[in-house]
Amino acid sequence: MVSDKVVIKNPTGLHLRPAGLFCKTAMQYKSKITVYKKMKNEEVNANAKSVLSVLGACIKSGDEITIICEGEDEETALLDMVQLVKDGLGE
Repeated sequence: MVSDKVVIKNPTGLHLRPAGLFCKTAMQYKSKITVYKKMKNEEVNANAKSVLSVLGACIKSGDEITIICEGEDEETALLDMVQLVKDGLGE
């Protein structure tokens, strides 16, 4: 299992289009990919391969998320997912 923290830079956060790109990228890997977000009163985990799960996490611009990858291609998956977020999720 590998993980890394990254801050959402794009101004609209993970709305439908960037969430779709995020999930499409995650689905290219065999590893289980989870997004973790800690809020004031709760912790949210989302399946990075499910658009509804990612949208349900309500990830906004400026939020810090942790991307957790578990599986045979976890290292590559983590690098690509973190780079996707750092690049602004296509926006």
